[in-house]
Amino acid sequence: MKKVQRHRYKDKEIFETRTLTFEPYWCSEYNIWLVMDLIQKNLTSDLLKGRKKLMYPDDIKTLKYYGHCYHASQALYYLMECDKLTPMSGEDYRGEKHWWLQYENSVYDCTAQQYLDKGENPPYNVGKKTAWYGWKQRPQQISLNLMKRVLKDRLISDTITTK
Repeated sequence: MKKVQRHRYKDKEIFETRTLTFEPYWCSEYNIWLVMDLIQKNLTSDLLKGRKKLMYPDDIKTLKYYGHCYHASQALYYLMECDKLTPMSGEDYRGEKHWWLQYENSVYDCTAQQYLDKGENPPYNVGKKTAWYGWKQRPQQISLNLMKRVLKDRLISDTITTK
């Protein structure tokens, strides 16, 4: 069993905590690719509502995975029972930040197809280890929502507690 928490703060004090409790996927090459496939099947445009302004919003109409790299990577990171995966990011050919996970020379990119469909390469060659966005690198709500979709019957609970 694994728990992933996202705290909400007011004046640097926690006032609310969302906790996902679930059965994680054991870290293996097979399981990482299995979970990547499940994530890809659950990436939909509604996940992008209310998100940061995308540099190329028209790409959402033609590239299924555009705009999803951060939360897809973060969801994969938390869904795995693994301490080998490192969040990475790099600036792509258009000057936009792209995210993926890496272990040694193995790259795990749920949204690489957005580049391949345009005949471009993802920016792995300029990638650097990168801390998650946000204060205290907490998981984003959108990542937790995506995780719930992927987990299905592996999800034990999704609770919100207030203080």
